[in-house]
Amino acid sequence: MTQIQQDTLSSFMAECRDRCNQTMNAHIDTLTVMPETLISAMRYSALLGGKRLRPCLVYASAIAAGDSMLCGDDAAAAVEFLHCYSLIHDDLPAMDNDDLRRGQPTLHIAYDEATAILAGDALQALAFQIISESESHSERSRLRMLQCLTRAGGCHGMVAGQAIDLASVGHSLTLPALENMHRLKTGALIMASVELGAFSASCEDDSTLVQLRGFAGCIGLAFQVQDDILDVISDTATLGKQQGADQALNKPTYVSLLGLDEAKHKARHLIEEAHGHLDRINGDTTYLAALADYITGRLY
Repeated sequence: MTQIQQDTLSSFMAECRDRCNQTMNAHIDTLTVMPETLISAMRYSALLGGKRLRPCLVYASAIAAGDSMLCGDDAAAAVEFLHCYSLIHDDLPAMDNDDLRRGQPTLHIAYDEATAILAGDALQALAFQIISESESHSERSRLRMLQCLTRAGGCHGMVAGQAIDLASVGHSLTLPALENMHRLKTGALIMASVELGAFSASCEDDSTLVQLRGFAGCIGLAFQVQDDILDVISDTATLGKQQGADQALNKPTYVSLLGLDEAKHKARHLIEEAHGHLDRINGDTTYLAALADYITGRLY
């Protein structure tokens, strides 16, 4: 990207973060019946930093599908709440047992394990509530978004991927098996983010949806390849989480299977393929293309 493109992307991502954060905060403000400690824990995990990459994809996809980013607020907040829930539960002692997230103590460290479980549960439910009650979309659009989100978050997505991940610790995986795990654990919610943007824009063009899904599949996998690379070459302060955690747990990664140089090559190839899908969309894919490049160029 040129410097102008970088500046444009930075401004776009900042606007997306602001819109998403405002929407998330407004929804949490409505939760008056729960204990204040639990609401505080939800705010801690959902609003304490984060790049908001998935909401950015929602907004960029809505633009590519022919609408403005304004239609994506509820979808962006919902997908980020679901993402935050997954991080809370992934960090628990029974899962990855991490103590650092976004440069801060993980929720079960900052509060306690029971509060972390409940906060994750509440954020997950809130994600679906936002979509089901959204007054910004038709019944058809809400149903499509709910189907998309439930598939990504459950037994056809993140839950299945996390189960495979936990079962794979200390074991060898083939490259196809590793890719399947990450298409479920990480890629499913990235796919959902792109689909949610299109559905929030009431996209009915099958060709556009096919290409958007192809694009999302590529960047979802590239995101995980780059994450594995950063776990090796970056540091804890830059990552905001424990560097080398995958190696310490003896988890299979793209770097362990392919080597560092080949993993970098795979990430670049996936982004090139993603751009190919965008070239076949008759819409403004500028921001989606820039986000694809950002994924393999990110420093944190």
